[in-house]
Amino acid sequence: MNEWEWQLLEDKPVIESVLAGGVEVRKGDRVRLHPRKGGDIFDMALASQIAVIEAIEQDYEGKLHLAVVVDEDPGKDLGLLRQPGHRFFFTPEEVEPFEATQSQHTAEHPSILIAGIGNIFLGDDAFGVEVIQRLSTLEFPEGVRVRDFGIRGYDLAYALLDGYDLTILVDACPRGNAPGTLYVIEHEGKEGDGSPITFDAHTMNPVSVIRMARSMGPVSARIVLVGCEPAVLDGEQECMALSEPVAAAVDAAVKLVQKLVAEAQASRRARESS
Repeated sequence: MNEWEWQLLEDKPVIESVLAGGVEVRKGDRVRLHPRKGGDIFDMALASQIAVIEAIEQDYEGKLHLAVVVDEDPGKDLGLLRQPGHRFFFTPEEVEPFEATQSQHTAEHPSILIAGIGNIFLGDDAFGVEVIQRLSTLEFPEGVRVRDFGIRGYDLAYALLDGYDLTILVDACPRGNAPGTLYVIEHEGKEGDGSPITFDAHTMNPVSVIRMARSMGPVSARIVLVGCEPAVLDGEQECMALSEPVAAAVDAAVKLVQKLVAEAQASRRARESS
């Protein structure tokens, strides 16, 4: 690509949405892939797969392309590192909006994400990771996903765009009470103050992650934080063990998350039967 072509790309306006099958789609929407016949062999291998639109891009000839990440790709959790080999491009004519199928799935099963947050090297900051490890050994109904995000803020931001009815974040949460105290905090959905969104390489701020996700598209309908008051949250000295009061709160936190999941399911059943 020569300098003139690069200049054309730089001058292209940002495309917020395109029509696919007569339906408007935008970044964060799910689509089913239908590669054109005779296309690239790698694209053909993805026929009928479900993918998330990560970007809408325009080449120097003005043609639109959808950059997508496939749901079943095991590398989808690599964050920005996945882009060279786990990001595929399709034209709007090669995709079908997945909205109808997704709505049917949501009607049958509540869509819930349980997301653990924390740094295992910073004492009680590993609370969320430990709770998720316990939860991952339990059986949940279809539609409930349990994942450890650690400090991967970008991955969590993208996950919040996946259309979950409920996202339960599990994390250490200092609020000044006795160590081991558990909290259930409902995210009110208020916008930020306009300050830049940044991530620390060693921690993850859930508020910043939610703000980033909101800047990219619609997020989970409801976001709840199950937090625990830490005793040891030391960024200066590495510590790979939970304090005694926080370790003692892990089992109660597991039961609390299970209760939230059960309540969400009961609420959905009540709405569907009314």
